[in-house]
Amino acid sequence: MRFGWRAISGPALTAAITLLALLFDKSLTVPSPAPLFVCIVAVAGSLSGFASAATSAAIAVIGAALFLFNHGAVPGITAVDLARLGLLAMTAVGTAAITGLMRERLLEAFAAERRNHVTAARLSAALDQVDIGIVLLDAETRAEFINRAFRDYFALPDAKADGKPPFIALMYHGRDTGAFELPEDELSAFIAQRMEMVRIGDATPININLANGEVLRFVCTALPDGGRMLSYTPVTDLVRHTDTPAQADYYRSLRDPSGRKLIRYLRVAE
Repeated sequence: MRFGWRAISGPALTAAITLLALLFDKSLTVPSPAPLFVCIVAVAGSLSGFASAATSAAIAVIGAALFLFNHGAVPGITAVDLARLGLLAMTAVGTAAITGLMRERLLEAFAAERRNHVTAARLSAALDQVDIGIVLLDAETRAEFINRAFRDYFALPDAKADGKPPFIALMYHGRDTGAFELPEDELSAFIAQRMEMVRIGDATPININLANGEVLRFVCTALPDGGRMLSYTPVTDLVRHTDTPAQADYYRSLRDPSGRKLIRYLRVAE
């Protein structure tokens, strides 16, 4: 038991109550302080743990015995008094054990939560350093975490990203800011397809072409808790640097999973 105000407050208060009860019992009719002792034991256990509570319980039993011995017209302890002391001892020890155990469990829970918070903060900071966009969705498809890369790719303001927007809001944000390299008449179908993939947890990789020429490989991973992890991996460098710059559109069109861009490219080439 560490000595401090928390550790000594319970035993000190128990001893003080005992002395006051013995002092005033000489001139006044003072009721038994046993219920108050049990309360003090509970407070001592919640403040400092089992050791302080057990010490308070021991002092409480001794104090109650002294009080009963001096209480009444004839000094002494009767069988009834012994039964009361036994009941007080069991109650005080039980209270000390319960409150001490509860305090230890609470401290362990707080420590684990603190460790988890530190780990989550470190993981969040680490994910902000990678160039892969990461979005974590809960079971209701609301974004619980959006890393820096995703915010940069889609020009997503921090205030909006930190507000836990639903995935559909992220898709509409990309549409409204012109982030996708798609004609307007294809955006609705594109968004509907992404939403369906996220809803069913389809892990099929899909390449997303951005208006700035970058290409992101989108993958949806279903999580055990019903959430989703969305990753946006940059794959723009798949266009070979040694290729003729005029053919860059052709190589980008090859990454279009539906083949629409390739068809449009071939029509233009004709």
